[in-house]
Amino acid sequence: MFSVDGAQLYAKKASACWIYIWVLFNLSPDRRYKKKHVFIGGFIPGPNNPKNLDSFLFPGLAHLSAIQREGLRLWDSALHREIQSKVFLALLTADGPGMMHITGLVGYHGKHGCRLYCGLPGRREPQGKHYFPALLKPVDYDIDGCLHEDVEIRNIPRASCDRYHQNLRYLVSSPNETQYRLRRLETGISKPSIFSGLDPYFTLGLPKSAGSDIMHLGALNLSDLMISLWRGTMDCTRPDNKDTWTWLVLQGDVWQRHGKSVADALYFLPSSFERPPRNIAEKLTSGYKAWEFLLYLYGLGPGLLYGILPRVYYSNYCKLVYGMRLMNQHNISLDNVRDAYLALASFAREFEEIYCQRLVTRIHFVRPCLHSLVHLPREVIRLGPPICSSQWTLERTIGNLGEEIKQHSNPFGNLSQRGIRRAQVNALKAMIPGLDTEGSDGGHLPRGSKDLSDGFVLLRARESDPRPLRDCEADALCEYLRILFLGPEVLVRRWAKLRIPTGQNCYSAWKEKQKPLEKRRTARNVKVRRRPAVWFLAYWHVIRFL
Repeated sequence: MFSVDGAQLYAKKASACWIYIWVLFNLSPDRRYKKKHVFIGGFIPGPNNPKNLDSFLFPGLAHLSAIQREGLRLWDSALHREIQSKVFLALLTADGPGMMHITGLVGYHGKHGCRLYCGLPGRREPQGKHYFPALLKPVDYDIDGCLHEDVEIRNIPRASCDRYHQNLRYLVSSPNETQYRLRRLETGISKPSIFSGLDPYFTLGLPKSAGSDIMHLGALNLSDLMISLWRGTMDCTRPDNKDTWTWLVLQGDVWQRHGKSVADALYFLPSSFERPPRNIAEKLTSGYKAWEFLLYLYGLGPGLLYGILPRVYYSNYCKLVYGMRLMNQHNISLDNVRDAYLALASFAREFEEIYCQRLVTRIHFVRPCLHSLVHLPREVIRLGPPICSSQWTLERTIGNLGEEIKQHSNPFGNLSQRGIRRAQVNALKAMIPGLDTEGSDGGHLPRGSKDLSDGFVLLRARESDPRPLRDCEADALCEYLRILFLGPEVLVRRWAKLRIPTGQNCYSAWKEKQKPLEKRRTARNVKVRRRPAVWFLAYWHVIRFL
């Protein structure tokens, strides 16, 4: 999988650059996203965006094309012989602006702006230049080129490589600049893609190679759309009036109380959720993370917005939550795909009915992310769970590389050197496995920990001296361990944390109660469903029976 995106290396400093990586799908999902298995493709220095991205991608793609033709020589340790492997480029992933550069399509603002090139024509506002994928034809709408009737959402065609290549030939045969612009509007293609130069037998071909990018879609685009509507920060085109927006409820004291409720939910979330949502009323415009938006919109939102959003809008919102929860699973059954498709298609259609109400002044409500939702279930059938082909891997890689920058006077040059060093280290570890001391778990066990086997590890802090149990605790422990209680008392040491096989940590009340309430994590423990004894062991590790 090829993945590219722009990166801001410093939070409060203009430092835009572009990074692209390769993800090896031969490895299982629990391994392919590890730092040592993510291949750095290249760096495109900033601070300005590249005018010709193809020129920067050409060296990497030339190498890929060569090993596709000649084969990649590998040593098979099981067969004790050399084999030839052909590298297959399955997917191209990027956010909306990035996908426009690598596929050669017009982008999400064009008349045919679907990244999967399904052919849905957009509609534009009377005084605007951008097109929006509105399914329903507005009332009293008379814009040349946008007068098609209502589109049935279930009849949207699938991506077609044949149609793409036919339209591409039509575009490149334009006799002059005027014809080129007309054909670009008609076809939705702006230029040939550099990826079309690869061997067609070793790619899925455009537009089928374009991934869905559920990370930006679910965590950023949809959250921005829904919150801007509920808060009233969406642009209002005259003669439309915000006083008629019955969904505008998150304002004033209601918005402040809602933000406090989001922050108060911290102690009811598992600690495995990593960064929990902060007070959204205070932090929305100051670095609210994609993971926070994800947990807020699809986790806390259905509970905290109940009774605040009017019923018709709340019901529509729940369809979005239901469908996106299914789409974000690691394992998605056929029944899940069917249910998600019905929920998301119903949400997209109903969204236009209750928010846009066929008004010309509200066409801009129908952002491209609404159309991308409808394609998600179909992409599961074709490519597997969207979470396995999203931008999360690249975003994490950008964060890792940014943390390694040491020469801040020349960050782009230093970043390139860090990427080269990582590639060299990974190559050495691949050729000489003995150099890889991290092991399959991604690192050594922490100092002072105790491995309980089966993926369970006790982590410090630990009591320095044994202490006796109460009689009821001793009886319960002995009964569970099926041992005979012979001595007058049981002495134990308490441990602060327990790591479970998923890599998450469970926290004991013994240490957590010594911290201030706002820093405690006991209310955010992980619920363990297998081997219930681990909870007992997390608190009491038996070292001696008397």
